[in-house]
Amino acid sequence: MHILHNEIGAPRLKIKSDGKTSATLTITPLPSGYGMTLGNALRRVLLSSLPGTAVTAVKIDGISHEYTTVPGLKDSVLDITLNLRSLKLRKHSKEVEEVEIPLKKSGTITAKDLKVSSDIEILDPSQVITTCDGASTKKKMKIRVEKGVGYKLILNTDSVEEDDPEYVLIDSNFSPITLVKYEVKPARVADQTNLDQLTLQVETNGSIEAEKAIKLAAGIIESYFNLFNEKDAYSDEDFTTTFDLLKQQKEAEASAQSSPIADSAFTPIDILGLSQRTLNSLVNGNITSVEQLVATPMAQLSQLRGFGSKAKTELEKVLSDRGYTTTEVEETNEK
Repeated sequence: MHILHNEIGAPRLKIKSDGKTSATLTITPLPSGYGMTLGNALRRVLLSSLPGTAVTAVKIDGISHEYTTVPGLKDSVLDITLNLRSLKLRKHSKEVEEVEIPLKKSGTITAKDLKVSSDIEILDPSQVITTCDGASTKKKMKIRVEKGVGYKLILNTDSVEEDDPEYVLIDSNFSPITLVKYEVKPARVADQTNLDQLTLQVETNGSIEAEKAIKLAAGIIESYFNLFNEKDAYSDEDFTTTFDLLKQQKEAEASAQSSPIADSAFTPIDILGLSQRTLNSLVNGNITSVEQLVATPMAQLSQLRGFGSKAKTELEKVLSDRGYTTTEVEETNEK
């Protein structure tokens, strides 16, 4: 995490759900440019990598391609495939399933007429598939339902490799996301005026809750970035931080405010002869006396900005030379 958060505090995340199919994420404050970086990454993963359910093929008795009509049906095969592509379904397993659609003598066929197993849920039963007008009820219509990710474009080779030539293959969009957009606005914390606020709006077709979709997308991104730190992880303690460190720093500041050092015991830390870098780190952390320094645990000092391993080694040597040791520091804290 950017070292700037030591000054502006940890970013605050809020997810507001408007039902199960819509959610709005807000995160602020972020360093300049991070709103665009995070928003674009989340949007791309939401659209391309979340699992969903789609119809991938249709079979109608006596029909071998989509550029034809079916006796007794008002819609062409092409129109029927377009209607099938828009069906809102949820499939629990990834096994391919064939679903039968009975034809009526006359009337509208909707999603509720699908003869599905317990593995498939129909999310919008009112969706129209086709309209019958003197259709033969002896004929059958079957569709193939699959669970997958991304967009599946049908190629000529797919038709050649199809085991059942009576099936008309359909381009399928598995993504459960119907809308995702983000907006980056300026934010301010104290004197820092060039910060970002990210607002991300997500809507789904109901096969996955919008809030869960955001969390799943974030988890996918995290899993890929973890590849870089799987071995020999690297960090620069002077210019990076973590949520845990920010939390510890906040707790340390609260503890220091609740237990102030007596004014009668004040020896400026300048007399210790510390390097300018270490001295600046302590002063910026409101540690200005030797008494405060001795009473502060080394773990708390390590949370100060600019107080790295070199500063720790230097401070331990200076305290040791002047008669203070790590043990004495701990005993002082216990008292």
